[in-house]
Amino acid sequence: MSDFSTLVKARRSAAKFIPGVEMAASELDEILALVKFAPSAFNLQHARYVIVNDDETKLRVYEAAQKQYKVKTASAVILVLGDKEAHLQAGKINEGLLQLGVIDQREYDYTVSSIQSFYENGGDMLKRDEAIRNASLSAMLFMLAAKEKGWDTCPMIGFDPEEIRRILDIPERFVPALMIAIGKEDLSGQRPRGYRKPVGEFVSYNRFQQK
Repeated sequence: MSDFSTLVKARRSAAKFIPGVEMAASELDEILALVKFAPSAFNLQHARYVIVNDDETKLRVYEAAQKQYKVKTASAVILVLGDKEAHLQAGKINEGLLQLGVIDQREYDYTVSSIQSFYENGGDMLKRDEAIRNASLSAMLFMLAAKEKGWDTCPMIGFDPEEIRRILDIPERFVPALMIAIGKEDLSGQRPRGYRKPVGEFVSYNRFQQK
Protein backbone atom coordinates (compact mmCIF):
# COMPACT_ATOMS: atom_id res chain seq x y z
CA MET A 1 0.00 0.00 0.00
CA SER A 2 1.79 3.13 -1.19
CA ASP A 3 -0.89 5.69 -2.09
CA PHE A 4 -1.23 8.04 0.88
CA SER A 5 -4.93 8.81 0.37
CA THR A 6 -5.71 5.09 0.26
CA LEU A 7 -3.63 4.53 3.39
CA VAL A 8 -5.39 7.28 5.35
CA LYS A 9 -8.83 5.98 4.37
CA ALA A 10 -7.88 2.37 5.13
CA ARG A 11 -6.66 3.14 8.66
CA ARG A 12 -9.44 2.49 11.11
CA SER A 13 -9.61 1.96 14.84
CA ALA A 14 -9.79 -1.80 15.24
CA ALA A 15 -12.51 -2.83 17.68
CA LYS A 16 -11.48 -6.48 17.79
CA PHE A 17 -8.24 -8.35 17.13
CA ILE A 18 -7.51 -11.90 16.07
CA PRO A 19 -6.12 -13.62 19.20
CA GLY A 20 -2.72 -15.28 19.17
CA VAL A 21 -1.11 -13.28 16.37
CA GLU A 22 2.51 -12.64 17.28
CA MET A 23 4.34 -9.50 16.21
CA ALA A 24 8.09 -9.73 15.98
CA ALA A 25 10.19 -7.04 17.63
CA SER A 26 11.84 -6.46 14.24
CA GLU A 27 8.47 -5.46 12.77
CA LEU A 28 7.91 -2.95 15.55
CA ASP A 29 11.43 -1.64 15.02
CA GLU A 30 10.67 -1.01 11.33
CA ILE A 31 7.59 1.02 12.26
CA LEU A 32 9.41 2.98 14.96
CA ALA A 33 12.28 3.72 12.57
CA LEU A 34 9.74 5.77 10.59
CA VAL A 35 8.10 7.24 13.67
CA LYS A 36 11.33 8.97 14.66
CA PHE A 37 10.67 11.42 11.80
CA ALA A 38 7.48 12.72 13.44
CA PRO A 39 7.41 16.48 13.97
CA SER A 40 7.95 17.83 17.46
CA ALA A 41 8.28 21.32 18.90
CA PHE A 42 11.90 22.52 18.65
CA ASN A 43 12.78 18.96 17.57
CA LEU A 44 12.67 17.93 21.25
CA GLN A 45 11.12 14.55 20.41
CA HIS A 46 8.95 14.38 23.50
CA ALA A 47 7.48 10.94 22.74
CA ARG A 48 8.56 7.77 24.51
CA TYR A 49 7.13 4.31 23.80
CA VAL A 50 6.68 1.39 26.17
CA ILE A 51 5.79 -1.80 24.30
CA VAL A 52 3.96 -4.50 26.23
CA ASN A 53 3.99 -7.89 24.53
CA ASP A 54 4.49 -10.47 27.26
CA ASP A 55 1.31 -12.15 28.45
CA GLU A 56 1.73 -11.48 32.17
CA THR A 57 2.29 -7.74 31.82
CA LYS A 58 -0.38 -7.44 29.15
CA LEU A 59 -2.90 -9.06 31.50
CA ARG A 60 -2.11 -6.44 34.15
CA VAL A 61 -2.51 -3.69 31.57
CA TYR A 62 -5.81 -5.27 30.51
CA GLU A 63 -7.03 -5.02 34.10
CA ALA A 64 -5.98 -1.36 34.24
CA ALA A 65 -7.71 -0.69 30.91
CA GLN A 66 -11.20 -1.51 32.14
CA LYS A 67 -10.83 -5.10 30.91
CA GLN A 68 -11.31 -4.12 27.30
CA TYR A 69 -11.15 -7.23 25.15
CA LYS A 70 -9.06 -5.57 22.44
CA VAL A 71 -6.21 -5.15 24.94
CA LYS A 72 -6.29 -8.83 25.82
CA THR A 73 -6.24 -10.03 22.19
CA ALA A 74 -3.88 -7.46 20.66
CA SER A 75 -0.45 -8.62 19.55
CA ALA A 76 1.04 -5.82 21.64
CA VAL A 77 -0.13 -2.87 23.68
CA ILE A 78 1.85 0.33 23.44
CA LEU A 79 1.92 3.19 25.89
CA VAL A 80 2.80 6.48 24.25
CA LEU A 81 4.29 8.85 26.79
CA GLY A 82 5.16 12.52 26.64
CA ASP A 83 8.23 13.90 28.39
CA LYS A 84 7.36 16.97 30.49
CA GLU A 85 11.07 17.75 30.77
CA ALA A 86 12.02 17.30 27.12
CA HIS A 87 13.27 20.89 26.99
CA LEU A 88 16.16 19.90 29.25
CA GLN A 89 17.50 17.84 26.33
CA ALA A 90 17.77 20.87 24.04
CA GLY A 91 21.55 20.96 24.43
CA LYS A 92 22.00 17.32 23.54
CA ILE A 93 19.55 17.54 20.62
CA ASN A 94 21.39 20.50 19.06
CA GLU A 95 24.94 19.39 19.83
CA GLY A 96 25.30 17.57 16.53
CA LEU A 97 24.52 20.71 14.55
CA LEU A 98 27.19 22.55 16.53
CA GLN A 99 29.80 19.87 15.90
CA LEU A 100 28.98 19.78 12.19
CA GLY A 101 29.39 23.53 11.96
CA VAL A 102 25.78 24.09 10.91
CA ILE A 103 25.44 26.51 13.82
CA ASP A 104 28.15 28.33 15.75
CA GLN A 105 28.60 28.45 19.53
CA ARG A 106 26.68 31.71 19.85
CA GLU A 107 23.67 30.33 17.96
CA TYR A 108 23.86 27.07 19.89
CA ASP A 109 23.87 28.85 23.26
CA TYR A 110 21.00 31.11 22.20
CA THR A 111 18.91 28.19 20.90
CA VAL A 112 19.32 26.10 24.04
CA SER A 113 18.70 29.05 26.35
CA SER A 114 15.60 30.26 24.51
CA ILE A 115 14.02 26.79 24.37
CA GLN A 116 14.57 26.16 28.05
CA SER A 117 13.33 29.63 29.00
CA PHE A 118 10.20 29.17 26.90
CA TYR A 119 9.19 26.03 28.79
CA GLU A 120 10.24 27.21 32.23
CA ASN A 121 8.35 30.48 31.79
CA GLY A 122 5.32 28.58 30.50
CA GLY A 123 5.11 26.55 33.69
CA ASP A 124 3.78 23.08 34.45
CA MET A 125 0.64 23.42 32.34
CA LEU A 126 2.60 24.21 29.18
CA LYS A 127 5.04 21.36 29.85
CA ARG A 128 2.17 18.89 30.26
CA ASP A 129 0.26 20.20 27.25
CA GLU A 130 3.39 20.03 25.11
CA ALA A 131 4.17 16.51 26.30
CA ILE A 132 0.72 15.27 25.29
CA ARG A 133 0.56 17.32 22.10
CA ASN A 134 3.89 16.10 20.74
CA ALA A 135 3.37 12.49 21.86
CA SER A 136 0.04 12.54 20.02
CA LEU A 137 1.69 13.74 16.81
CA SER A 138 4.11 10.84 17.10
CA ALA A 139 1.32 8.36 17.86
CA MET A 140 -0.60 9.33 14.72
CA LEU A 141 2.45 8.66 12.58
CA PHE A 142 2.90 5.32 14.37
CA MET A 143 -0.63 4.25 13.43
CA LEU A 144 -0.19 5.24 9.80
CA ALA A 145 3.19 3.50 9.57
CA ALA A 146 1.70 0.39 11.17
CA LYS A 147 -1.14 0.32 8.66
CA GLU A 148 1.28 0.74 5.77
CA LYS A 149 3.02 -2.41 6.99
CA GLY A 150 -0.21 -4.38 7.32
CA TRP A 151 -0.97 -3.94 11.02
CA ASP A 152 -4.15 -2.58 12.57
CA THR A 153 -4.31 -0.29 15.56
CA CYS A 154 -6.69 1.29 18.02
CA PRO A 155 -5.83 4.43 20.00
CA MET A 156 -7.26 4.32 23.52
CA ILE A 157 -7.71 6.59 26.53
CA GLY A 158 -9.82 4.15 28.58
CA PHE A 159 -7.22 3.21 31.18
CA ASP A 160 -6.13 4.19 34.66
CA PRO A 161 -2.98 6.25 34.05
CA GLU A 162 -1.69 5.95 37.60
CA GLU A 163 -2.14 2.18 37.66
CA ILE A 164 -0.39 1.97 34.28
CA ARG A 165 2.39 4.11 35.73
CA ARG A 166 2.84 1.61 38.58
CA ILE A 167 2.69 -1.47 36.34
CA LEU A 168 5.25 -0.18 33.85
CA ASP A 169 7.48 1.78 36.26
CA ILE A 170 6.91 5.06 34.44
CA PRO A 171 8.74 7.99 36.07
CA GLU A 172 6.71 11.03 37.09
CA ARG A 173 8.25 13.24 34.39
CA PHE A 174 6.46 11.21 31.70
CA VAL A 175 2.72 11.61 31.17
CA PRO A 176 0.75 8.74 29.58
CA ALA A 177 -0.77 10.41 26.51
CA LEU A 178 -2.58 7.42 25.06
CA MET A 179 -2.47 3.67 24.62
CA ILE A 180 -2.34 1.94 21.24
CA ALA A 181 -3.43 -1.65 20.77
CA ILE A 182 -1.87 -3.26 17.69
CA GLY A 183 -2.49 -6.54 15.91
CA LYS A 184 -4.48 -8.05 13.06
CA GLU A 185 -8.09 -6.92 13.10
CA ASP A 186 -10.88 -9.47 13.32
CA LEU A 187 -13.15 -8.15 10.59
CA SER A 188 -16.10 -10.40 11.43
CA GLY A 189 -17.80 -7.72 13.51
CA GLN A 190 -16.53 -4.60 11.75
CA ARG A 191 -19.19 -1.96 11.27
CA PRO A 192 -19.36 0.58 8.45
CA ARG A 193 -17.29 3.66 9.16
CA GLY A 194 -19.09 6.18 11.32
CA TYR A 195 -20.22 9.59 10.15
CA ARG A 196 -17.48 11.96 9.12
CA LYS A 197 -18.26 15.67 8.98
CA PRO A 198 -17.87 17.30 5.57
CA VAL A 199 -15.04 19.83 5.40
CA GLY A 200 -17.45 22.73 5.48
CA GLU A 201 -18.64 21.71 8.94
CA PHE A 202 -15.26 21.95 10.66
CA VAL A 203 -13.23 24.42 8.63
CA SER A 204 -13.47 28.21 8.43
CA TYR A 205 -11.07 30.75 6.99
CA ASN A 206 -9.58 33.87 8.60
CA ARG A 207 -11.91 33.82 11.61
CA PHE A 208 -13.81 31.23 13.57
CA GLN A 209 -17.34 30.56 12.41
CA GLN A 210 -19.78 28.45 14.39
CA LYS A 211 -21.14 25.71 12.16
